[in-house]
Amino acid sequence: MRLLMLGAGGIGGYFGGRVAQGGGDVTFLVRPARAEKIAAGGLRIVSPVGDVTLKPKTITQAAEPFDAVLLSCKAYDLDSAIEAIAPAVGPDTLVVPLLNGLRHYAALDQRFGADRVAGGLAHIPVTLKPDGSIVHMAPLQRLIVGARSEGQGAACEALHKALEPGGFRPILTQNVAQAMWDKYVMLAAFAGLTCLMRAPVGAIMQAADGEAIAEAFLAECTAVADAAGQRPSEKSLGEARALMTTKGSQNTASMLRDLEGGGRTEHDHLLGDMLDRARAAKIPAPMLTVALAHMQAQEAKRESRKAAA
Repeated sequence: MRLLMLGAGGIGGYFGGRVAQGGGDVTFLVRPARAEKIAAGGLRIVSPVGDVTLKPKTITQAAEPFDAVLLSCKAYDLDSAIEAIAPAVGPDTLVVPLLNGLRHYAALDQRFGADRVAGGLAHIPVTLKPDGSIVHMAPLQRLIVGARSEGQGAACEALHKALEPGGFRPILTQNVAQAMWDKYVMLAAFAGLTCLMRAPVGAIMQAADGEAIAEAFLAECTAVADAAGQRPSEKSLGEARALMTTKGSQNTASMLRDLEGGGRTEHDHLLGDMLDRARAAKIPAPMLTVALAHMQAQEAKRESRKAAA
């Protein structure tokens, strides 16, 4: 199965690189600067489960259909990503986004048809360093795919088999919607908490009402999922609660790391979409409201500094 990975950043570079390392047929669609960097020094993965430097296939423009296209871009780059992969999406191509949240499915369905867009998500602590290396920060490396409609079953099974050489034990789920909602609830609550407080979990837990604020974020996001008929399991909620309330933890959401690094963030795609869903369901969401406003204000400051530079 010929796979096209849009992007060779943290998520795309890691999972695509592992599949290529295992002998899978993977091509990376990347920007020219990233292609040059990979050509010069390879695609380097630094990981507790094994370091590797690869010279994978790269292209800077798609010109023919692939069997499956996996998107690993940031949400704010979705429009340009859709245009970039369009030539690679043929009548039988399976499109699998690995973006955070859920809002992107509407745009992908509209452009390529819902019958071609399957469900996908990744759980992995990974970051892209300025030198282009991909740093995997902990052993967790979970990639989940699943059909969003009955007609996608065989294609998802074929994709799952094509990903297996990567060694990260990809998961083929029969309920990808629930898996996506479980992650969305956790991620929106976690990002809202750490971005609003501008601190890691351990520091937040030292605040007088830190744990209560974490619980409030989780309760709001859970209520939204419940209203959508996708309430997370108690196991999933327990994992989210542990992530957000463990004393001494240095964990922060990647959104906070992007914010503190001066880059763009996915606040509208995650917090904004969750808040829109809460309002549509008439669910009170004061924590999400304040967290989104905070991020929008920070983005306005960033844009102002950029204009003045």
